[in-house]
Amino acid sequence: MKKTTAILVGLGLLLTATTAMAKDLHVLNWKGYGTDEPFATKAFEAMTGDKVVNDFFNSEQEMLTKLRTNPGLYDVVMINAAFMQQALEEKLVQPIDIKTIENYKDIDAAKATSTMLNVDGKTYGVPWTWGLTTIAINEKAFDTPPTSIKEMWNPDHKGRVTIRDDAVEAIQLGALATGQNINDIKDIDAVKTSLAALLPNIRTFWSSENDWNQMVASNQIDLGTYWSGSAGRAKTKFKLPVALAIPKEGAVGWLDTFAIPQGAKNVEGAERFIDYMLSPDFYTKWDETVGAPVSANARAVAALPADSFNRKVMGAPAVADRIQFQEPITDAQREDYLKLWQSLKVGTN
Repeated sequence: MKKTTAILVGLGLLLTATTAMAKDLHVLNWKGYGTDEPFATKAFEAMTGDKVVNDFFNSEQEMLTKLRTNPGLYDVVMINAAFMQQALEEKLVQPIDIKTIENYKDIDAAKATSTMLNVDGKTYGVPWTWGLTTIAINEKAFDTPPTSIKEMWNPDHKGRVTIRDDAVEAIQLGALATGQNINDIKDIDAVKTSLAALLPNIRTFWSSENDWNQMVASNQIDLGTYWSGSAGRAKTKFKLPVALAIPKEGAVGWLDTFAIPQGAKNVEGAERFIDYMLSPDFYTKWDETVGAPVSANARAVAALPADSFNRKVMGAPAVADRIQFQEPITDAQREDYLKLWQSLKVGTN
């Protein structure tokens, strides 16, 4: 009896110690974007004892604002690589000890060594996923997927097109439609003319996956710009008639990364969380049950079925040749894009 009591007391002390060491882990990300999947939260909390507390943003600018106004609150933040420079300039993130992240070694080398994420020998962003902003279609509206971005301008789709209400994405869409490099736009007037011609076809602008998916579910749109991972989720998780169409003119590529905000209180938990998010175990389940963009971890992608979209299509050389990955833009450029976009929306010059 004494021996049994001692064992129970020992287990109780161990449980108490583990509970005492467990911490909240505050994660800032888009809603419905991997980190808040119930299966992932449950698995990570079971492995570490840390409790995941999610918070969300609806735009990169909102994400930066939350970091500025809540110093020390967040432990992990998802940052588009094109916005990392701004986060660094404002000292919103801190260097990451990549030696603590086991799955880092399997990240695609070109992405891991990006100058957007590595400065003066220090790593500030861990590549997590990448994907495209391109055309997604309502399959009920097409017998075969369109091959050109110009399909969005087709008068047959008047009032049945949607694009995200984001100045940078809109300008980059106009750049693709006019045969220009999204990171080096030479003829902004051509972009303006192109977008002005598109506006009569637009039913409404979207700001969240839910907006886009609801419009398809109610058959209000034929096509529009969408994120590749979101299109996958619409098909896999919500069983909607959605398909991605990567046009001959190209697509906007983006790289999403994890960073640790300056002043984070649970850095060790953040490192464990980033490692888990990169793992093949998490990624394959995410892609299979929900729909995901492409993992930056080559081993995780290789664990997908050979005929999966993220291996067969997104990994195809012909697609890779058409991707223009976003690069940072200056505050002055962003302001110019915003002014142009707002003037187009209200019909002024």
